[in-house]
Amino acid sequence: MQKFNTLKSIPAYLPIVNIDTDMIIPKQFLKTIKRTGLGKNLFFEMRYDDQGKEIDNFVLNNDPFNKSKILIAGKNFGCGSSREHAPWALLDFGITCVISSSYADIFYSNCFKNGILPIILEEEKIKELSEYATRKEEISVDLNEQVIVYGNSEIKFEIDPFKKKCLLEGLDDIALSLKKSDKIKTFENNLKNQKPWICLLYTSPSPRDRG
Repeated sequence: MQKFNTLKSIPAYLPIVNIDTDMIIPKQFLKTIKRTGLGKNLFFEMRYDDQGKEIDNFVLNNDPFNKSKILIAGKNFGCGSSREHAPWALLDFGITCVISSSYADIFYSNCFKNGILPIILEEEKIKELSEYATRKEEISVDLNEQVIVYGNSEIKFEIDPFKKKCLLEGLDDIALSLKKSDKIKTFENNLKNQKPWICLLYTSPSPRDRG
């Protein structure tokens, strides 16, 4: 997983509340287990018409927002099913930071597991940032300092210390497990010594295998 420290980008504002995961990446694109290739189908039903052509007035279809790495969204972002393809699609499109006043819990957690920073701000601050986004000027996000800087203003944000550490160090669930590989190996060795019969259960062939 990529480390997240600082980010500068022109933000894209999507003024829609209750954007669910099916709107982020529709069900017909969930057949893959790869994390790449989903970006082109992000917000598919909002970005394209029935003929597959880009809809002109959708923010991510317009320059410079089609290169945005920061998405400002309405409240309750990522509600609906728990599909992890939703953060995969955002990440593959290039979005590594989402700013909203609230998120669905599972989506919020999945963002951290995939290197996306989901920032929670009060509605008043969301309004300020959304108005600034119309200038088509960059804003910066500093995770270490927990601050968003736009123009001559800044907004502080809160984040769970453990989730912050994981993003800064690029640690997903697998990386966290590997960091404890020595302890896992020690536990396995102790288990073999203390309860060898357990190991025999998993190493002995079954009656069917013995023929």
